[in-house]
Amino acid sequence: MPEEPDEPEETLAEAFRGVARQLRHQAQRALAPWDVSPSEARALGVLTRHGPVRLGTLSEHLRIAARSATEVVDALEKDGLVERRPDPCDRRATLVALTDRGAQVSAGVRAARAAEAEEFFARLDDADRASLTRILRSLRN
Repeated sequence: MPEEPDEPEETLAEAFRGVARQLRHQAQRALAPWDVSPSEARALGVLTRHGPVRLGTLSEHLRIAARSATEVVDALEKDGLVERRPDPCDRRATLVALTDRGAQVSAGVRAARAAEAEEFFARLDDADRASLTRILRSLRN
């Protein structure tokens, strides 16, 4: 019986994409109780960290087009998670701010994501976590 050729080893890029896919699915599960999309969760996170911001600033933080940021804010506003309010420094401008409910949802999402990440990365010891963090930061910059 002839030997079957060995399967080619998974490349670094394939392994990375596989881990990224697992993390995306995990993040979607973590967001499910709050019925927010990943983009909406990211916007809530920006508003939690930076406070009320103009729509253009939000789109820059999210690295999306202003039109897309408007759609995200519209969905969050419809769900009562953010509100638009006048900018006290420029009456012509509008700020996007978290509502009390939005702050609660943002805190819940952060806690759920942190718990999911802890569970996912628990397979690594502290040294491997530190190395992976260092490597990913160097690739991101």
